[in-house]
Amino acid sequence: MSFMPPPGQPPGAQQVPEPLTPPPAFIPPQPAPFRGDPRAIERCLFRFTYVWLVNGEQFWFFPVFIGTRSVAGFRWTGRSWRQTGFDLRLIFAFTCF
Repeated sequence: MSFMPPPGQPPGAQQVPEPLTPPPAFIPPQPAPFRGDPRAIERCLFRFTYVWLVNGEQFWFFPVFIGTRSVAGFRWTGRSWRQTGFDLRLIFAFTCF
């Protein structure tokens, strides 16, 4: 699976491969709800990150790009990684390893 650079990134930008291993085999305890700077998730770049969204969804995520309003990377489906992205405002809580 190849990674397409997010909008605004120059053509020919480095492609980022999906993780080579599955995420950890556990669901971490949910931390306190996320408040403050939505870009705080930057510390989780290229790390296994468990995300809880405001709509109740939760999943393992491997972020590879964080923009001013969005995050892109790979979401674990239970069998494989799938390229995805979403608005930073949708994040309720997260923790990374």
